[in-house]
Amino acid sequence: MKNLSIKPFILLTAFIVTSCHSDKDDYENVSSTLELENRIIELYGSTSELIQPLETDYLSIPSDINNPITEAKVQLGKLLYHETMIALNPNADAGMYTYSCASCHHADAGFQSGLKQGIGDGGLGFGTHGEGRIKNPMYTDADLDVQPIRTPTTLNVAFQKVMLWNGQFGALGPNEGTGSQWTAGTPKETNNLGFEGVEIQAIAGLDVHRLQINADDIINSSYKNLFDTAFSEMAESERYTKLNAALAIAAYERTLLPNQSPFQKWLRGDADAMEQEEVAGAKLFFDKAQCYTCHSGPGLNGMDFHALGMNDLEGADVFNAVDMATRKGRGGFTGNPEDDFKFKTPQLYNLKDVQFFGHGGSFQTIKDVIEYKNTAVAENGMVPQNQLSSLFVELNLTETEIDQLTVFLEKSLYDNNLSRYVPESIPSGNCFPNADYMSSSDLGCE
Repeated sequence: MKNLSIKPFILLTAFIVTSCHSDKDDYENVSSTLELENRIIELYGSTSELIQPLETDYLSIPSDINNPITEAKVQLGKLLYHETMIALNPNADAGMYTYSCASCHHADAGFQSGLKQGIGDGGLGFGTHGEGRIKNPMYTDADLDVQPIRTPTTLNVAFQKVMLWNGQFGALGPNEGTGSQWTAGTPKETNNLGFEGVEIQAIAGLDVHRLQINADDIINSSYKNLFDTAFSEMAESERYTKLNAALAIAAYERTLLPNQSPFQKWLRGDADAMEQEEVAGAKLFFDKAQCYTCHSGPGLNGMDFHALGMNDLEGADVFNAVDMATRKGRGGFTGNPEDDFKFKTPQLYNLKDVQFFGHGGSFQTIKDVIEYKNTAVAENGMVPQNQLSSLFVELNLTETEIDQLTVFLEKSLYDNNLSRYVPESIPSGNCFPNADYMSSSDLGCE
């Protein structure tokens, strides 16, 4: 009898303790969530200011007035972006039909490169998320299609007026008044077409990355109907062009929105989308850590340029020397010494699949970048102290706070369904994003 009377007491006590603990956790979660919500409202007026539109809501996605987004353009652009058939201008015959836009901007690495320095023409292999691409031994270093700076992502480009780390592509916004720098005979001359950065980069990028659109090839392929639908208002004689191909690619790129990430779900009203540790990290992001001072809007990016003293692209895994104009960032484009060593604020979504961060890929984890900004000690001795951003200051974050902020950036801003932006196949039937023999094996296209 004695044992029977004790057991109900023990169970009742455990229930009371557990219930109280649960209530306390729930209260803390609700309290933290309200604090985060109130802070965002304080900064932006409404949490809706950070919400990304659905990728099919074309009227809500920021677009170039001269390139309205349509379903037909997006579908055409989605295929061209991944199409290796347009790899028609390689530096060696071995590269013919083997690369695409997606060689260096693919979903497996958050639509940037899985390498420290992306390789388009002249590369072999893919690996699992682009990390396995190597130089084709038939190419010299000088013949490779590599850029002297880290490959930027095409995620969230809809929220950018100008493109590239130095912002050189785009005729509007920050680039108004920079016409004297749109040098004839260079990709920058493309700005004279008057489009925003996403469109200009797509137009110039086709040439820079040795891709080519031939009207005869289009007319004699299944792409003809896609062009006919996307640009039906144009005369057929003007329809199958590099310009239209680029505009379709740009329309597609503007729909690359990581709107299924936990933070986006939370902004839309799903109170359980983020765990308590993530909410704590978000509170730091929008307050003590001061991330919001540069990273804002739906893409958590920015149209300002800052000198943070990060190293340039260098090391044994980097091909070809980095030129001084690239090292100077925005100043290398504008020619204004006050802009030297400043680089555009990047977006922050889907970084978990990436192993290199910063314009020079000098950091290997998100936590590395947070720790760098926390101590605010420049690593690049070439950048004068008086050139560093006034926002590059010691943050005094604790180790726990650094971990919480890392969790928010890695987990809350991660959309695990970017495959919805990748076609199941492309009209040519080729392997993609690369079609060389090593990539075909890695990707299971054999």
